[in-house]
Amino acid sequence: MVQKTLTALQETFHPSAPPRFFHAPGRVNLIGEHTDYNDGFVLPAAINFHTVVAAAPRTDSTIEVYAVDMADSDTFDLTQPITPSSGHPWANYVRGMAKVLLEEGQTLRGLSLAIAGDVPTGAGLSSSASLEMALGHAFLQSNNQPIDPVSLALAGQNAENNFVGVQCGIMDQLISALGEKDHALLIDCRSLEHTAVPIPADTAIVIVDSGVRRGLVDSEYNARRRQCAAAAEFFGVHALRDVDMATFTAREHQLSPVLRRRARHVISENERTLAAADALKQNDLAAFGYYMNESHRSMRDDFEITTPEIDMLVEIMQSVAGVYGARMTGGGFGGCCVALAPTDVVPELTDAVDTVYHQKACCYHATVYRCYASAGASELIVQNTTL
Repeated sequence: MVQKTLTALQETFHPSAPPRFFHAPGRVNLIGEHTDYNDGFVLPAAINFHTVVAAAPRTDSTIEVYAVDMADSDTFDLTQPITPSSGHPWANYVRGMAKVLLEEGQTLRGLSLAIAGDVPTGAGLSSSASLEMALGHAFLQSNNQPIDPVSLALAGQNAENNFVGVQCGIMDQLISALGEKDHALLIDCRSLEHTAVPIPADTAIVIVDSGVRRGLVDSEYNARRRQCAAAAEFFGVHALRDVDMATFTAREHQLSPVLRRRARHVISENERTLAAADALKQNDLAAFGYYMNESHRSMRDDFEITTPEIDMLVEIMQSVAGVYGARMTGGGFGGCCVALAPTDVVPELTDAVDTVYHQKACCYHATVYRCYASAGASELIVQNTTL
């Protein structure tokens, strides 16, 4: 992808100065779904799929950007009001990051940018957060500004919430900024404290793209946030993170059926996530898999964010001998599922998905990715970038 962005930068903008390259990973959330915006706990891992940004300095205040995968471009001026682009939705991530960083008092310079990535879009693997973190590094490091990963993650969330219009939590940006190789990251989404949890070397993260696409902005994701806020208000707390299962059980009969199900998922998912992290620390992968399976059941029955095809795919993955556990991952309503399995079980798991899912969900084709946990956003040191 470095060569792809370099070629695009040269052919589109003909910069006079050599570019620098920045990248940021997508992520998979092993457990802890829809808990981040409830101030809860999540256990994601950054994965070996990335967005790469090539950035060459300009002598003015113009940002010109070419999206290789979209074959589309955008231009705006850092000294003028930065407003959303109606004709280029992808460009709002670029504009939004620039606007937020400027509002935070950062000094930015004009840049020629080329962007490419291999994070599947619309699949729940956080291609948007990957883009935001790579852009953040490009904007700041190109002007020799220091990087604070947590602050940059918060800036990315701000841009997505208030400029792009997607009410995401902090998890996606934080894991893209802070990921550690061969580790998952237990994140407290209230304090932003995080603990690296090692993933055993003989254990594979298997992500399966169901082929079912959903648009996060247009889905029921935002409705789930409103329902969780209403449930927290009922309990008189800031967020559902502050309600334990005993308190919920004592008062659940007073909630409407929908809010009861939503709250039960979030409260139980927080408990499962902490227990799963402990199990992984102790190398108890059977227990970890149990919590993954229970998480999917809760998403299906209580949070109601799965689809028939997703449920079918998870059942297929869970049925393969040796697989520790499997669940849908991401915002929901389509996208990807994730399994944890011994490395020698991956071929059998792949075969099961390729044959059984294709037979039962004939309108969709699943794609299997064997992933590993990767490091977070950073500059890529490239030796030969002669213009």
